[in-house]
Amino acid sequence: MTLLQLRYIVKIVECGSMNEASHALYVSQPALSSSVKELENELGIEIFTRSSQGIALTVDGAEFLTYARQVLDQADLLEERYKNAKPRKQLCSVSTQHYMFAVEAFVEMINSFKSDEYEFTIRETRTKDIINQVANMRSEIGILYLSDYNTHVIGKMLREKHLEFHPLFRAPLHVFISKDNPLSMKKKVTMDDLKPFPFIQYEQGEEGSFFFAEEAVWPEYSPKQINVTDRATILNFIIGLNGYTVCTGIDNGDLNNEKIMTIPLDTDETILLGWITNERAKLSKAAQTYLDKLKEVIANHGYTIISD
Repeated sequence: MTLLQLRYIVKIVECGSMNEASHALYVSQPALSSSVKELENELGIEIFTRSSQGIALTVDGAEFLTYARQVLDQADLLEERYKNAKPRKQLCSVSTQHYMFAVEAFVEMINSFKSDEYEFTIRETRTKDIINQVANMRSEIGILYLSDYNTHVIGKMLREKHLEFHPLFRAPLHVFISKDNPLSMKKKVTMDDLKPFPFIQYEQGEEGSFFFAEEAVWPEYSPKQINVTDRATILNFIIGLNGYTVCTGIDNGDLNNEKIMTIPLDTDETILLGWITNERAKLSKAAQTYLDKLKEVIANHGYTIISD
C-alpha cells in the first residue's frame, strides 16, 4: 500500500467517477483502475462497486476512506513540518435540501477560515441525492427533515445505507409568499386560503415520491402547480406569479430585496430538521466547524437547538 494509492482513492470519491479522477490526477484511466484493483486485492476487500451507472463506495470502502484520509492528513503534517510544504487544502462538502440557513452557515464557516487555500462544496439537491451522496462519501454532511409522514421511509433508507440522523431543531410550518399577495396581512393562512395561488414545489426526479418531498404538507388538489429544481427560480415565481411554497419559516432577512415574507401555516404539523453523516466517517475539521456555525445560525433565528 502506498500514499499515492490512498490519494487515488480519495480523489475518485471526490470526483464521483473514475474518468473524472483520472483527468484530475493526470493518470490514464486503465492505470488508475489497475492501481485501485491492486490495492483491493492486497487488502482483501472491495472498495468500490462498479456498474453501468458508475462507481460507488462499498461499506468496507467507506470505512477504508476514513482511515485513508487520516493517514494522508498525518503525512501532510509531516511534510509541512520537515519540508516546509504547503498544508493540504481545507476540504468540506455538504448536500442539503433548499434551506437558506444552510447556505448562511456555509458562508460563516468559510469566513472563519484563515487558510490561503480551500475547496468547499455545497449542493442544494433532491432528497434521495442527499442520502446517496453522504452514503458514497461525496458529501460529509447532509441536511434534511423528518416528519410524521416520511420518518418511516426515510429512516429505513438511512439505516440501510449506514447513515445516522442527528436532530438540530423542530420547526412549525410556514409558507413563503410575496409581500404583494392578498394574504400577506393575515397572521396565519390555511391551505384553503392558498388554493387560488400557484403551488410551487421542488421536483424530486422520476423516482421521487411524496415521502421525499421537501414540502411537508401540500394541497389536496392544486389547480395551479409548478415544479422547479432550484431556489432562485422558486423565489422568482413567488414574486412574479404570486405563488407560494411550504417552508421552515427561516429566511436571511434580505430575501429578494425584501419582496418575500414568511407567514405561519395553520396546522399542527411540524418538521424535525437535522443532519446526516456516514456512521463510519470521521468528520473533518471544516465539517465540524460547519456544524458549529449551523447551530449558531439556527439559534440566532430564534430556534432551540436539540442536543445530540
